[in-house]
Amino acid sequence: MFFSSLRTKAFRNLADNETFTEAKDVFLVGENGQGKSNFLEAIYFCAYASSFRTTHDRELACNTINEKNYSANIKLSHSINDEINVKYENNKKLILINNKRADDRKELLSIAPTIVFCHEDMEFVSGSPERRRWFFDQTLSLYDPVYLDDLRRYKKVLKTRNAILRDYSQLKQHSYKSENPESILEALDHQFAMYGLKLIEKREKAVKDFSSLFSALYEEVSGISGINVQYINSWKDGDIISVLRDKRAAEMASGLSLSGPHRDRYIFNYNGSDFTVNASTGQRRLLALLLRAAQSRRYSAETRQNPVLLLDDVLLEMDSEKRRRFLSVLPSYDQAFYTFLPDEPYQRYRKEDTLVYTVKNGQLFN
Repeated sequence: MFFSSLRTKAFRNLADNETFTEAKDVFLVGENGQGKSNFLEAIYFCAYASSFRTTHDRELACNTINEKNYSANIKLSHSINDEINVKYENNKKLILINNKRADDRKELLSIAPTIVFCHEDMEFVSGSPERRRWFFDQTLSLYDPVYLDDLRRYKKVLKTRNAILRDYSQLKQHSYKSENPESILEALDHQFAMYGLKLIEKREKAVKDFSSLFSALYEEVSGISGINVQYINSWKDGDIISVLRDKRAAEMASGLSLSGPHRDRYIFNYNGSDFTVNASTGQRRLLALLLRAAQSRRYSAETRQNPVLLLDDVLLEMDSEKRRRFLSVLPSYDQAFYTFLPDEPYQRYRKEDTLVYTVKNGQLFN
């Protein structure tokens, strides 16, 4: 599957043009701030109906004009689908697949599987446990739509459960009398446990396969062996309903659900401790890059399909030997988009059919 062209309107600083990208490898070359990353973001926006750089949709609108509406349209080749159009109009998002409205953006996952390598990936290594959970949830969702459904159901029950706990906590603080919420929580807990256990079961299996692959990749590129990904679930073993009952008083006092998959952690284990605590910036950056490489390989192994790769300045901070090793383990792909600064040796990586664009002031020239 190829992205054969991208058309944007009022998207970031990109010109309102259609750019043809019918090539296996596409290089975007330009100085910082000219629109290279914005171009990749527009592709990603079509693939996921979201951004990899912000959670606020309004920020994607062109900031040089008084414009709140924008869109990105991508045409596909070697695919059963011809076109994806994602619009943001009047504070609402509209997804069109072959000019037909999609009810759920998860429909995009099977159409345009896309994996991005970017600076923001450092959050999966050095950021909050929530960001690591997000990465592994995305990894599973790419090839298992049922997991995504269960995750949504779990989050819906969690939201309701937290609302009840929060309301009770606030009422108690103000000495108001209220109905005992325990009967409602008791009923919710069965759903909470059911969906949560489904997530835990799949996470435990997935992390074993992922860790084995990731550990081998990291050793091949860095020369450091023995790093693995460890999954720690907050429920452990036993009767989950009993666990939830035991935590009831503490949860009512705090107004939050204190255990469950939303509290699970992933650790980069090395000799029994978290490798990221003492890792250098370069080692953390490599961890982030190889997380994405492993994610791509897991997707291909599970689906027998290759994704499109978006590589945003991924080679910039590597020495020549690390670059060579990283490129040697780059996963298989149908198409790849790379961004480079003008003084980077991108010509070394150029193939005979590589399409090279110069990016300046939001416009692409070749």
